[in-house]
Amino acid sequence: MTSTMGWSPLLLTLLAHCTGSWAQSVLTQPASVSGSLGERVTISCTGSSSNVGYGNYVGWYQQLPGTGPRTIIYSSNTRPSGNRPSGVPDRFSGSSSGNSATLTITGLQAEDEADYCCQSSDDNLDGRTVLWTWEEVRHKPVFPPEMSFALQHPLFGQVSFPLCLA
Repeated sequence: MTSTMGWSPLLLTLLAHCTGSWAQSVLTQPASVSGSLGERVTISCTGSSSNVGYGNYVGWYQQLPGTGPRTIIYSSNTRPSGNRPSGVPDRFSGSSSGNSATLTITGLQAEDEADYCCQSSDDNLDGRTVLWTWEEVRHKPVFPPEMSFALQHPLFGQVSFPLCLA
């Protein structure tokens, strides 16, 4: 089966960024990164010494159009290189160094078009406050996401979060 998209670039754009009362404790991702099908794409997530740099759990989530978020990478201070849940293709990998975490997609596929989220807890905010930032991989217009979502977190159980739109 031949893809009709050929070498069209996929664009990674910042979808949302939560700040507000957490102005000193945020996760940031680049405004945009582009890549072509089959290429290696990295999404960085920069935090601080109280969250990503502290060795806290860092998770990456993927939300395909019309579905809820699913965990694609989870890690902890005991296994910081990133772990994939069952069923997640091995082209997805996670790593962290210093105050930054990285999601790498090796061999970008059309079906990787989705919203991606970096998540970590922050020890300055009681260690249980979870910070999120979303980024979108797209090559065509998409409709706005749902205003909130719930997911099963490996450490915290069922949690529900609003999306913060910038």
